[in-house]
Amino acid sequence: MDRIATVERVTKETDIKLTLNLDGAGQCHCETGVGFFDHMIDGFARHGLFDVDFTCKGDLQVDSHHTVEDCGIVLGEAIRKALGDKKSIRRFASCILPMDDALALCAIDLSGRPYLAFDVTFSDTRIGDMASEMVREFFYAVSYAGMLNIHLKQLSGENNHHIAESCFKAFAKAMCEATRYEERLGGGVWSTKGAL
Repeated sequence: MDRIATVERVTKETDIKLTLNLDGAGQCHCETGVGFFDHMIDGFARHGLFDVDFTCKGDLQVDSHHTVEDCGIVLGEAIRKALGDKKSIRRFASCILPMDDALALCAIDLSGRPYLAFDVTFSDTRIGDMASEMVREFFYAVSYAGMLNIHLKQLSGENNHHIAESCFKAFAKAMCEATRYEERLGGGVWSTKGAL
């Protein structure tokens, strides 16, 4: 069964379309008008081996907030939709990922219960053309729209670009592992409740 989802979201602030393939090869096309954010989504796709086709026209004359936040909502919805009934997925995963001076930990649970723990600090208000506070807002939106439990923790790092990139790539690697199939489950779900 193909685990591919297309989600569109149109508001007065953004016009977004995303197609996500969880079983891809890391191909990415991303045009949001926020260069640094596009770079982060490219890293997410390539290191998670997800195929991503992401376009967004947002009110960048205001700032990057609505664009990045709404893209997080759309990505979360696409993940949830592509996962379907979650049968036989590994569900839990974690990754500690180095990016030069930065080291980030990401642990996730595809539980159906949204939660974000975010322990990451930036020393500047901007990373390229994106407000640094939008890193947290993005992951918050993904966690709640996708019904995911995400823990992100900065273990070290001084360079803000590297810190953010290590978070996105650690999330990608954890997602890649958590969405993989575990044959020993025999089509069931990894839960004592019998459902996710």
